[in-house]
Amino acid sequence: MTGQPTQTSVNAGRSAVMAIVLPSLLIAHFLWNLLTPAHEYPMRSEQVMTMTFDGLMLAGLFGLKASIPKLLFWTAVVAGVGLFVLRLTGDAARWTGHLVYYLPPR
Repeated sequence: MTGQPTQTSVNAGRSAVMAIVLPSLLIAHFLWNLLTPAHEYPMRSEQVMTMTFDGLMLAGLFGLKASIPKLLFWTAVVAGVGLFVLRLTGDAARWTGHLVYYLPPR
């Protein structure tokens, strides 16, 4: 039975890196949308695509749950759900995904 594939250290290293990068990216995206004001409305396709990526990152988080440290996992889950909650705070937030929206003076 020597023909069976085994997990190499390279694949284990990739999984460990992804288990840190994905939650960190989700948390950073949430903080960016929370703390940075939006200056323009995106196109409808961009809005849907952003929400789809957020949902897929949240689903991928649950797929990697076993390899992510618990505190980082739950922080990323709160951030992922928070990205969708931000969109419920108003009409501008629904379009932009940011908490604050304003147009700078010209």
